[in-house]
Amino acid sequence: MALHRLSSVVMGVPDTDATAAYYTDFGLTPEADGWLSTRDGGRQLRVVHAPTRRLVELTVGVDTPDDLAAAGARLDRLGIPAQMKGGALTAYEKITGVRAVLRVEPRVTQPLTPPTPYNGPGRLERVGTRAPGTQRVDPVRPRKLGHAVLGTTDFASTTGFFRDGLGFQVSDLMGDVGAFLRCSTDHHNVLVLSAPVAFLHHTSWQVDDIDDIGRGAMAMLEDHPERHVWGLGRHHAGSNFFWYLKDPAGNFSEYYSDLDCVVDDELWKPEVFEGAKGLFNWGPPPPPSFIRPDDLAALMTGSHDN
Repeated sequence: MALHRLSSVVMGVPDTDATAAYYTDFGLTPEADGWLSTRDGGRQLRVVHAPTRRLVELTVGVDTPDDLAAAGARLDRLGIPAQMKGGALTAYEKITGVRAVLRVEPRVTQPLTPPTPYNGPGRLERVGTRAPGTQRVDPVRPRKLGHAVLGTTDFASTTGFFRDGLGFQVSDLMGDVGAFLRCSTDHHNVLVLSAPVAFLHHTSWQVDDIDDIGRGAMAMLEDHPERHVWGLGRHHAGSNFFWYLKDPAGNFSEYYSDLDCVVDDELWKPEVFEGAKGLFNWGPPPPPSFIRPDDLAALMTGSHDN
């Protein structure tokens, strides 16, 4: 596909210092001007001030200027204004106010690392040595930004913006309230959720394996047990292992590994999941605050600031 990566997100929060410190603890590396970077993806999160927490901007990588022109034509057919300037196309999703930027940039190639050796019945991948996950001592650092989850008051309109305007592909659906959309070979890079107010639900960050999910979460919780939200578990849509934590602004952040990948669009058949089936395959059930965040009423009261 012409789109090839979720390059970065800009997150608006009331307290930028506390939020940036949280994501530094999470394993991202602070850079200039509010940016934080991952190991493989570079600068992928920027924290800026906003009256209430929200997704301000989302940047997607494309291959050529022709891809920008094609997206501009699709947006024009939807009646959505777009600005082309300096190798980038910018458009606003009218319901959530999110600024979407498509930019010509090189594809990210992650370094090839050997698979984590796991022993199983009749399969000895690790012999005479302890499991690597028990020997690691370095802090967990996410490899890349995986996806962002966006609540919207008009599910059809916001989904149409990403799918029919920008060119995202549908991977799976949760009834008529959730759309897993991809702009890369990852199962999803944006999840659009029906909600009573526009807000950022969570961002998700790739780590090497399930051991690093556990190590990262335990380190985050050691002095801050209040950060725990949900995990450990495995999702059904996307299939990835997960553990969710909460930043000081109320946004959730997810460590994930082993996500489904779609290399050939023709070979992937989207499914429609009902109820909790799309949320998780095993693990503890999601707490009520994951489905309906505790500050949702406050966000609704201050929705004019979004």
